[in-house]
Amino acid sequence: MTQQATTREAPEKLSTENGFPDEGGFLLSLGHRVRELRERLGMTRKLLARDSNVSERHLAHLEVGESNVSITLLRRIAMTLNVPLIELLSTDAEDTVERRLIRRFLERMPQQRLEEVVFRLMRDFGHEETVRRNRIALIGLRGAGKSTLGKRLAKEMGVPFVELVAEIEKVTGMPVSEIFSLYGQSGYRRLEKRTLERVLDQYERAVLSIGGGIVSQGDTYDQLLSNCFTVWLKARPEDHMARVIAQGDLRPMAGNDEAMADLHRILDAREALYAKADKSIETSDISEDEAFDRLRQLVRV
Repeated sequence: MTQQATTREAPEKLSTENGFPDEGGFLLSLGHRVRELRERLGMTRKLLARDSNVSERHLAHLEVGESNVSITLLRRIAMTLNVPLIELLSTDAEDTVERRLIRRFLERMPQQRLEEVVFRLMRDFGHEETVRRNRIALIGLRGAGKSTLGKRLAKEMGVPFVELVAEIEKVTGMPVSEIFSLYGQSGYRRLEKRTLERVLDQYERAVLSIGGGIVSQGDTYDQLLSNCFTVWLKARPEDHMARVIAQGDLRPMAGNDEAMADLHRILDAREALYAKADKSIETSDISEDEAFDRLRQLVRV
């Protein structure tokens, strides 16, 4: 009995002296995890032994840190407990039950839902909401009122008003139409991403007007959502078109008899993306002053 104890302690001492983590501590931690997971599932040691095809005596030694279990047996135990093997082997002192539950939840989530989860985590925990409210970002299609309402809001807040499109034009020294002509859609989106990063770095407090297409660029849009309090200014397609034309811009209708149908399709395709914004304001059927009052209330100016 004494000889067995001596034999078990010697490797721990040798490993510690050679700079390796304490093996005894690792085995105790491993045993604790196995026991904790088993008990959480309401499994007896006998049941786990049967389902994993590992002897009950071996499991008993494992759970008290006295068994240097083989990787193949440990893999069977992990599969029976329905957890990744890496979860049993983790030695992170901060690896709490909550962290493990979150990992397991994410691992079982369908791939198509992960983007939504990442977005929510970035928005709700990447920055405190009070910090994000220092930057108000207005999103939506042309004619939604981003510039009109954004300028009024920035003046009332006493902060700069920044139009991302204007910043891109300033950096490149050419209008957006020429940028698209020379570099195409992908080139413009790369410029948009870099410009947004610069604006976020430069302005701790500001009101931003953001082009409507940014929502289709996952990384760029996530960056905006996690660093700004976003408000979607929405309107009926007919109102979007009428407002742009009223500003003297006839390009939406030029040579395109299906412009309104295209606008409907764009809004339908982007609606779920715009809906990721913190808040939204329907600007159809209300005056500019009414829309501004609603915006003020949302951002608590």
